[in-house]
Amino acid sequence: MASRSVRMRRALIARAVRALRGMTLGARALAIDEADRVMLVRHGYEPGWHFPGGSVEIGELAEAAAARELLEETGVVAESQPRLLGLFFNPAFGGRDHVALFRIERFSLGPKPASSREIVESGWFARDDLPDGATPATRRRLAELFDGAEPTGWW
Repeated sequence: MASRSVRMRRALIARAVRALRGMTLGARALAIDEADRVMLVRHGYEPGWHFPGGSVEIGELAEAAAARELLEETGVVAESQPRLLGLFFNPAFGGRDHVALFRIERFSLGPKPASSREIVESGWFARDDLPDGATPATRRRLAELFDGAEPTGWW
């Protein structure tokens, strides 16, 4: 059994390693069709309906990640440069995660990917008729962008 001083050193080292880790960055895409419906996805690994998105890979631009994730998860092809709407702190991911939300103004519909363990389903939803389980962050962003709700920096 390790001595008290060894346990304390290990705890301090673990705390220092956590403190020195860089932040993580995710990118999500907001696409709204001609019928004023928003594209949302439902993941197989976490509850709720979300804007399409995921992690920004090493060496990847955040706007490129948003367009890539939109395509991979929904088959929607960005045809315009994604426009940054905001950068938000997401405390649910270890207290060091941020989410960049991008608006995709012009897009086309490619083949819809088959359901998978990652994306169970996707669909277009009217902003005033979101599916049950649309996440609080999704609802907050839409209310801020379209209903005049007070913006917050929290995802």
